[in-house]
Amino acid sequence: MCGIVGLYFKSAALEQQLGRMLAAMLVQMTERGPDSAGVAVYRRPVGAEASKITLQSGDDANWDDIHARIRAALAPEATLEPLANHAVLTLHGDGAQAADWLEANLPGVNITSIGRAIEIYKEKGRPDEVIARFKLEEMAGSHALGHTRMATESAVTTEHSHPFSTGLDLCLVHNGSLSNHNRLREKLRAEGIRFRTDNDSEVAAGYLTWRLSQGATLKEAMQSAIADLDGFYTFAIGARDGFAVMRDPIACKPAILAETEHWVAMSSEYRAIAQLPGSKHAAIWEPQPARIYSWERAA
Repeated sequence: MCGIVGLYFKSAALEQQLGRMLAAMLVQMTERGPDSAGVAVYRRPVGAEASKITLQSGDDANWDDIHARIRAALAPEATLEPLANHAVLTLHGDGAQAADWLEANLPGVNITSIGRAIEIYKEKGRPDEVIARFKLEEMAGSHALGHTRMATESAVTTEHSHPFSTGLDLCLVHNGSLSNHNRLREKLRAEGIRFRTDNDSEVAAGYLTWRLSQGATLKEAMQSAIADLDGFYTFAIGARDGFAVMRDPIACKPAILAETEHWVAMSSEYRAIAQLPGSKHAAIWEPQPARIYSWERAA
């Protein structure tokens, strides 16, 4: 049992309130996931020629030394913004290529996301502790996903926490269980998809990345997932310009969607949505099995 929240603004008017509103939703999911929590926040997008990479390391990480090594060997113009045991690296060029160097030369430093807008922060502990650690309530942005985890199939570690990102500006949070993830993981590895954990949710994210690399749209990739991913699940998926929600054909895992003229929100339980301004006047419904719901701003 885990908890999912998602929040998407239809315009920029509410962006300064994103972190505060998402935090209020996330803390409502504490009972569904007290082991760890994480958020993917889409904010401060960089230009088309630049990349952002979110890094995670131990609490004793020397970010000044790490920054110096990156500037000396990889990108002299790179900036590094630490936040607790995470840091956002911004540099020119291809973030995926930079990630290869980082993984080869910075042992103990993990990559949680790569893209132009996405930043992923996740850690062991109760949601309120994670919210405070990463100062979530102070963050502004266009949209975000959050997850609280009750570990049932893999270790309680930062690496196994959600969200998972396996493609540029793409992330996924998951409530449920996949039955064919081990077999699918090996297939995807053969196709060049890289995995950092044995978590089934990372396989779902990797599957979407693989289908996108074949030229599918996000909706097409999600439609294929309904046929290829066995199990019971609710997915919330983030992309640079929007987010989407999908449940498996049985739809036994809970999910609620709500929409007003200003925002769209989803959660595992209504009580998270009830924290949002205007929720009393929102259109509220339960997403249908095997149906894709998505919202997107013009690129």
